[in-house]
Amino acid sequence: MKIPKKIHAKLQQRIQNNSLRSLSVSTDLVDFASNDYLGFATSETIFNKTHQFLIDRNLQQNGATGSRLLSGNHLLYQEVEAQLCQFHNAESALLFNSGYDANIGFFSAVPQRGDVIFYDEFIHASIRDGVGMSHAKSYKFTHNDLTDLQEKIQKIQQSNTPDQEIYVVTESVFSMDGDSPDIKTLVELCKASNVFLIIDEAHALGVFGENGQGILHELNLENDVFARIYTFGKALGCHGAAILGSETLKSYLVNFARSLIYTTGLSPHSVATIKIAYDELTVTTEIQRLQQNIRVFQEATKNLNFIPGNAAIHCCIFSGIENVKNAAKKLQEKGFEVKPIVSPTVPKGKERLRFCIHSYNTETEIKAVANALQRLKL
Repeated sequence: MKIPKKIHAKLQQRIQNNSLRSLSVSTDLVDFASNDYLGFATSETIFNKTHQFLIDRNLQQNGATGSRLLSGNHLLYQEVEAQLCQFHNAESALLFNSGYDANIGFFSAVPQRGDVIFYDEFIHASIRDGVGMSHAKSYKFTHNDLTDLQEKIQKIQQSNTPDQEIYVVTESVFSMDGDSPDIKTLVELCKASNVFLIIDEAHALGVFGENGQGILHELNLENDVFARIYTFGKALGCHGAAILGSETLKSYLVNFARSLIYTTGLSPHSVATIKIAYDELTVTTEIQRLQQNIRVFQEATKNLNFIPGNAAIHCCIFSGIENVKNAAKKLQEKGFEVKPIVSPTVPKGKERLRFCIHSYNTETEIKAVANALQRLKL
């Protein structure tokens, strides 16, 4: 079959750079790669409770049957959105099919022509794609550098028009670095500058907070943020996402977020799994186990070249695609599932091994992978 020349050339360039991606199946290696921080994705308890819940509610239905604005908005959606509001201390919640859908839906619809979006230079690709679909102007600021952000906001405000709005977006935990911004100072900055703050808590949910509510809850700052985004494919071990904010924001998204309007909704089974996973967060002891394992890993790797952070993600810099791929292969040969992260996902020269810590990793496994890494670095 004939292939367009430009597509062929791009693939060849990836091959030459040793950065061609491919799909692989899961392995039986010790898991230091997945986002299943609490083991919920393989929880028989959640699986069985979800199944029984659907039977008890007589929801033996495979699909949503349509978009949420047509036939797909089953009653379970409303119940789970109310549950999210209570759990996360929010006025409203709106479920989306995925974190990607939530982010492109929000950023393609909310900022208007003439508005300005400032985003952290390491922001997730889904947010970058949503920003790219917006009619607003957009500018990046240096990663976690609030002085740079403040200077950029002030420069824009000096020449802004009366109806111009400014939006700032960051993540509470960055997916490819595992670090966090100074959220308290960021909130104060945005308040003082009268700009709208959006925070993606994808990798904080289930990891921080008394019952895994996230960093904003831990800091008691939930109501100081214009919009919060929570995704369920990480610590919750299922699928979907939600945008939390005001009732007005929810109404606007229902009317203008194309990734919500023009797609079939989540099935009752998917929404029920979200509900049961949230129920489990309130009773599980896995969060405490995860936090203990994070501390064990930090202590075992304190002399290595890791990006500082207290989340479940820890990244060790191995500059060069060949170097990081070889390092990952050696760890895999020793029985540890560790993934190399290469450009363009991360900046060239900042390639790294990404370690995800889980509640189900044993202390022996954690110390063993740290020792194997230490020998690689030496």
